[in-house]
Amino acid sequence: MAQFAWYGRDASQQAQTGMLEAASRSLAAQALAASGVVPVAIEPHVPPTNAGDTLRRWLGRRRIADQELLLFTRQMHTLMRAGVPILRALQGLQESSVHDGLREMLGRLRQALDAGHELSQAMAREPEAFDGFFVSMVRVGEGTGQLTEIFDALHHHLDFQRLMREQVESALRYPKFVLIAMVIAVAVINIFVIPAFAKVFANLHTELPLMTRVLLGMSGFFVAAWPLLLAALVVALLGARSFVATPAGRLAWDRWKLRLPIAGKVLRKSALSRACRGLALALKSGVPVLEGLHLAAAVADNAHIERAMLGMRSGVARGESVLAACRRAGIFTPIVLQMVMVGEESGTLDEMLEEIGLLYQREVEYELKTMSQQIEPVLIACLGAMVLVLALGVFMPMWDLGKASLK
Repeated sequence: MAQFAWYGRDASQQAQTGMLEAASRSLAAQALAASGVVPVAIEPHVPPTNAGDTLRRWLGRRRIADQELLLFTRQMHTLMRAGVPILRALQGLQESSVHDGLREMLGRLRQALDAGHELSQAMAREPEAFDGFFVSMVRVGEGTGQLTEIFDALHHHLDFQRLMREQVESALRYPKFVLIAMVIAVAVINIFVIPAFAKVFANLHTELPLMTRVLLGMSGFFVAAWPLLLAALVVALLGARSFVATPAGRLAWDRWKLRLPIAGKVLRKSALSRACRGLALALKSGVPVLEGLHLAAAVADNAHIERAMLGMRSGVARGESVLAACRRAGIFTPIVLQMVMVGEESGTLDEMLEEIGLLYQREVEYELKTMSQQIEPVLIACLGAMVLVLALGVFMPMWDLGKASLK
């Protein structure tokens, strides 16, 4: 029997959690209901591993790229639609795979199926490859007998996520490159260029302009304290990374990203597009609204949006309509709220959520096309200000020297 971690509420509406052994998730829900607990979430329990197991997993397994997982879903859909059993399909994919990590993972899936586990349970043991949304959708396909259709829907879903991620990364690549180049240029000028001019300025034996004195002071500080600055930068990066790894840190970081002047709205719409498309896919597959909201929150890949959608889930669990929960979340535009209202009243909420996802996708594509036009003036202004400061600080004393020599 498999172990399940569950969360629910008892007759007095008190939160309860625990572990339960059952042959399937539905049987676990029935056992909880018989004991007087209303289950809210039931997930397969993945036993913790020690440091040695984790190190061996890192050294012995290779990360499976998104492209490999995308191809895996398409091949599984094709093979199962042709009537090939799951075990034979996994065996064929394992033998034909050229990716070592994918081939090893398929072998572990086959071993788990041979041991009597369901495919979703086997995938739950591979968190590096399959996230909670993927595993839950496969579990739904196993329960409804629509696993072939689920793999096809997951293929389109993963392809959509890949497209959105590549578009955002492509749009942010140019600003990142310019900012890195500016930082390197400032470091080179302060460490190598200005000290060379400082020797010339020292022979002038005259009072230097304020801008020149500021540049010389900054350059002297950089030259004298660059090891400490480098160490402080490394410590700051490691500290920031450790802070972001915590739930509170990730929430603060994701909330700050959404408030960025230009890129923030793109990241927000991209996260909402993924969440709405994920919720639409879950509802179309027969997943209840409460579980669908839980899955869609994880797909958003943003802690702030995830928290808002989990708040929607709590509101729906209390008896609110989806529209009221969306309005209270405060993350959707009025147009989206109107579409949710129409979908809820007409019984086509999944179709409307799909349209909302496409609406956000089109807005993201438009914003990405115009992002470079919005960022270029800001970058040009920053470059111009840096050149102006350097020109005034370096050439003004030489200009004064030239005027003095003409007198």
